[in-house]
Amino acid sequence: MLSPLTVSTRAEAEALDRADPLAPMREAFILPEGVIYLDGNSLGPLTHSAKARVASAVAEEWGEGLIRSWNTAGWVDLPRTIAAKIAPLIGVSSQDVIVTDSTSVNLFKVLAAALQKAREGRTVILSERGNFPTDLYIAQGVGPLYGAELRLTDDILGAIDDTVAVVMVTEVDYRTGRRHDMAEVTSRAHQVGALVIWDLAHSAGAFPVTLDAAGADFAIGCGYKYLNGGPGAPAFVWVAPRHQDATQPLSGWFGHQSPFAFEPGFRPAPGIDRFLTGTPPVLAMAALDAALDVFGAVDMTLVRQKSVALCDLMIARVDARCGGALPLASPREADRRGSQVSLHCEMGYPVMQALIAAGVIGDFRAPDILRFGFTPLYTRFVDVFDAVEVLVDILERRTWDTEAFHRRAAVT
Repeated sequence: MLSPLTVSTRAEAEALDRADPLAPMREAFILPEGVIYLDGNSLGPLTHSAKARVASAVAEEWGEGLIRSWNTAGWVDLPRTIAAKIAPLIGVSSQDVIVTDSTSVNLFKVLAAALQKAREGRTVILSERGNFPTDLYIAQGVGPLYGAELRLTDDILGAIDDTVAVVMVTEVDYRTGRRHDMAEVTSRAHQVGALVIWDLAHSAGAFPVTLDAAGADFAIGCGYKYLNGGPGAPAFVWVAPRHQDATQPLSGWFGHQSPFAFEPGFRPAPGIDRFLTGTPPVLAMAALDAALDVFGAVDMTLVRQKSVALCDLMIARVDARCGGALPLASPREADRRGSQVSLHCEMGYPVMQALIAAGVIGDFRAPDILRFGFTPLYTRFVDVFDAVEVLVDILERRTWDTEAFHRRAAVT
């Protein structure tokens, strides 16, 4: 069988696509003609099912059903309905995950809960210096409320000691795509009596996640990257059953034991429902609910196999065509990598703008990272081959070096 590592022609990339068992899944997505989309790790594309569902939710459920649709269209149940679709993707029971709020808000909740559950006298929240900034900002905000401080390290395993209350780590690094060994980090934390919070923003939907099997404590994840729920889609939160008695401080009415009793005092709902907050954003929930249907018939093992192959092809083609001009920022070893490939590029911002203008959409992450995400449900091998050829052309002809491509936009 042809290996992605040895592909040297476009015809060979096309042969890989013909043999791909996931190839039919591409038809579920709305992808603009002439665009190679390699940014699903930042925002997943629209699915046909989500487009139809949102239109129906607006015109029929809201337009005709009005307030009745909380019951008749199942709006009130959406946090659990959607959670049941996410649960198999992250290796947990649907009873222990809920869809609500944003990743930042959910991190605030579980970090507060974890600090309450931590061993007495522990005051350290441990995270990586390169963790996604919003996670670090939330920890800086929560820590003082519970007498804790944020400690940053470049070696998460080596820094876990008996002063640590909570280890807060993202499974896949957003810049480089480096992937942590969830079981190893969790085991190390538990050995010293610490708890672990996993951020799955770049994991859920990209490859099989095994929270229960790893013995994890808490997890959060977003709905708009590999889950394709749309810009700003609701996020999810998972709490191991042994920790669901913790109190989270954002005690909104949907987290009440009896929301429609309208009591003046708060009584937390049992189990994961207490991690709900306010009224769910129904239209956004509807989009995410429908988008997740694409995973219903998908074997995540196949998704991971194709992800590895796509990344391997990208790395091999860059090695072959760029002559060391773009050093690899991602791990070369597949088992240490998520579903993205990142490259160092001194003039990364204008190069990425030139790529986007040429129809190859990735993104740039400061200070010098060209970032390409691979979503096996719609990314083709020929897309990867063609993207590298466009990149080579841009570098050779220096088409990136124009005033328009150097001009910084608000979102990079």
